[in-house]
Amino acid sequence: MGESELIAKLVEGHRVAYEELLAAYSGKVLNICYKFLLDKQDAEDLSQEVFLEIFQSISSFRGQSKLSTWIYRVSVTKCLDELRKRKRKKRLLEIGSMLHLDEVVNWLTGGATPEKKLLETEKFAEINRALSVLPDNQRVAFTLSKIEGYSNGEIAEIMNTTTIAVESLVYRAKKKISKDLETILKNNS
Repeated sequence: MGESELIAKLVEGHRVAYEELLAAYSGKVLNICYKFLLDKQDAEDLSQEVFLEIFQSISSFRGQSKLSTWIYRVSVTKCLDELRKRKRKKRLLEIGSMLHLDEVVNWLTGGATPEKKLLETEKFAEINRALSVLPDNQRVAFTLSKIEGYSNGEIAEIMNTTTIAVESLVYRAKKKISKDLETILKNNS
């Protein structure tokens, strides 16, 4: 079956076309995922997500490139999204360790147990209040740096300021948040 015929049958939902697409590209997609994630199980899981995305969005394929190029692009995008997600989670863990807030970090990264849900909901509200007292420029700089992962140079460009100013904003925010969060943790222990 030719590429255009395969695409047409995929859009129509023919099972044989899906099987042919999997047979032709599953190994390539798995290899791409493995090269990014360096873990076989994670690569297998993500490659399934890639094909789910391909099957759900095949009707939006415009044919401006080869099908294989589009599949490669979807695969790389999924891998990069996964790496960003991991990086954010790692950054949250690093922030918690830096501020000695392991309990909060555990909650923020999804490690909470159902029994603690009410207590954690209250803590979350208090943490949000603590973050909301930061001046806007500190909150923006801190969020871009510690949660979104931008470099100080990128943040300076976004905020139309200097790198030194960004470093100062992040430092002051970190200092302010650290005090407030320590107080919250002591009050909820």
